[in-house]
Amino acid sequence: MKNKKRSRTAIDGLHALGLLLPYGVLFSLFIAIPIAVAIYLSFTYFDLVQAPSFAGLYNYITLLTQDTVFFRHVLPNTIQFALIVGPGGYVISFLMAWMLSQIQKVPRTVLALLLYSPSLAGGVFISVLWRTIFSGNQSGYINAILLRWNIIQTPVQFLQSPDFLMGIMILVSLWSAMGIGFLAMLAGILNINEELYEAAYIDGLRNRFQEIVYITIPSMKPQMLFGAVMAIVGAFNNGAIGVALSGANPTPQYSGQLITNHIDDYGFLRYEMGYAAAVSVALLCMVWVFSKLAYTFFGEKD
Repeated sequence: MKNKKRSRTAIDGLHALGLLLPYGVLFSLFIAIPIAVAIYLSFTYFDLVQAPSFAGLYNYITLLTQDTVFFRHVLPNTIQFALIVGPGGYVISFLMAWMLSQIQKVPRTVLALLLYSPSLAGGVFISVLWRTIFSGNQSGYINAILLRWNIIQTPVQFLQSPDFLMGIMILVSLWSAMGIGFLAMLAGILNINEELYEAAYIDGLRNRFQEIVYITIPSMKPQMLFGAVMAIVGAFNNGAIGVALSGANPTPQYSGQLITNHIDDYGFLRYEMGYAAAVSVALLCMVWVFSKLAYTFFGEKD
């Protein structure tokens, strides 16, 4: 009997290993190994021509003591952008998902696809739509309206101005915030047992706000957590917007320069891959810290 139990346990273990193996391979290839390589390269000098040479903590010391652009522009821009776009896009995604859940299936599906499409084809929309809207000549929609109303006398270079670029980046990011997290929250709301709402109203629930706070959000914590993590990662990795809008990296006077742009600048323009890897590790640490905060709010307590 003991041998049969052991053999059955071994077979079950092999079955579990077989099921986990594809995930383990993909996780190693696309997440674990790239992170390990980035951490290794962050301790080296690497210019893509010669082999990496060990440099110790030099890249990190340079980042903390000599990179004035990082601390004067990149880090404040990134924190400002992430604190507005991350929570803002997250709240908008939840509200839109909740409102769509209140309507019929067919219009809900159509509207969900329309809301999701900007995040699916964000680069195309940015380069075509938003650069046309904020174009710095008379053909730009905003400039055309302002000139027609005599609010301005000459066209404003919105996408080249440090006074406007960050605000436009935030606007575009919030507009395209309905990503995979939005779909996850919509699915979570639609799968909540309707009997919970009926029982809650019998027990004294009074309005829709209480319904959201006491029933909807607690019943879909996994989807809320997933949406929060995706919002955090998206906010910290959304540097392509500033470059797409302004057409330059670095952005004008570093006004829209985020950490990912800084990494691209050093890694693919200056070919200082070791230093770029150190900055990417710093970005990874920032995302990890904010993800831990998300787990604190929406993770399971048990």
